[in-house]
Amino acid sequence: MKRIFHANIIDITGVIMIGLALFLFSFGSNVKVLFEVPASFLNMNTIFLSILIEALPFVLVGVLIAGIIQIFVTEEHIKKYIPKNKLLAVLMSCIIGALFPACECGIVPIVRRLISKGVPIHAAMGFMLTGPLINPIVIASTYMAFGNNFKIAGLRMGLGFVIAIIISIVISLLFKGNQFKTSPQKQAIHSHPHTRKEPFLNRFWSMLTHSIDEFFDMGKYLVIGAFLAAYVQTYMPAKALLEAGDGTVASLVIMMGLAYVLSLCSEADAFIGASFSSLFPTTSILGFLIFGPMIDFKNTVMMLSVFRFKFVMSVLALVASIIFIVLLLLSSYL
Repeated sequence: MKRIFHANIIDITGVIMIGLALFLFSFGSNVKVLFEVPASFLNMNTIFLSILIEALPFVLVGVLIAGIIQIFVTEEHIKKYIPKNKLLAVLMSCIIGALFPACECGIVPIVRRLISKGVPIHAAMGFMLTGPLINPIVIASTYMAFGNNFKIAGLRMGLGFVIAIIISIVISLLFKGNQFKTSPQKQAIHSHPHTRKEPFLNRFWSMLTHSIDEFFDMGKYLVIGAFLAAYVQTYMPAKALLEAGDGTVASLVIMMGLAYVLSLCSEADAFIGASFSSLFPTTSILGFLIFGPMIDFKNTVMMLSVFRFKFVMSVLALVASIIFIVLLLLSSYL
């Protein structure tokens, strides 16, 4: 009973946070009439809403896929198709991620469900890193954003894939177990018992119920992440940072930092990256295009709701350092 009560509390807080955020921030212009509101706050309101509206559809897709995995995919399926060899498991997960049209906004609930079903942490991370970065939709948008030139899209796809494999292999050497904040039993609070003997409609209803629970569980962290990203974007001196981007190293650091803070959807970030192409070299643009989809501010907040703090910070450091080193080493060839 305690677990069920706790689960309902989580769902209720998720509903309240999402509803309150949408209500308060949707009526920013009306609030200005009643109260003296700084222009910067209204700007933050606009950025927050744009991030939230952009992300919510992908979170919905993500939780629906998580629901399908929970109800229709068994541990036996996972054991059958995931190779025992770590390198082969990483390669397979990265390939599946590359073909899977997922966004970083909705990838966390999918990865959580895969790990709870028995997918090794290194394979799940390979999927998480490649899914939002080099899926067909992202490559097509990158191709169009850079004037139908395949160079940047090809480099983003090729380098991103290699970097994701390297990071996943390092994770396999450093971390064991699922790295959840809580035990697998508590992670499965929203699970619904199911067997293959149950009628399809019953399982379909269980899938929808699980997806709704998952949405409000993850949604509150999306709201928090979107708000923090909007706050940083509003009050961070971006102009000063751009002016400081003199040289390959400085510009690469700045563009990766912007990718992390802006928390753009990977299906649309190429158009923002293309706008910087006249200011920064190709190396820095690729840093922006590769780092952001792998991990950004709101994605970090969502990961912290699922995984241990040490693991999330380690993944963040690994992703940032490996991307930086690889791009810096290849800068003279790009």
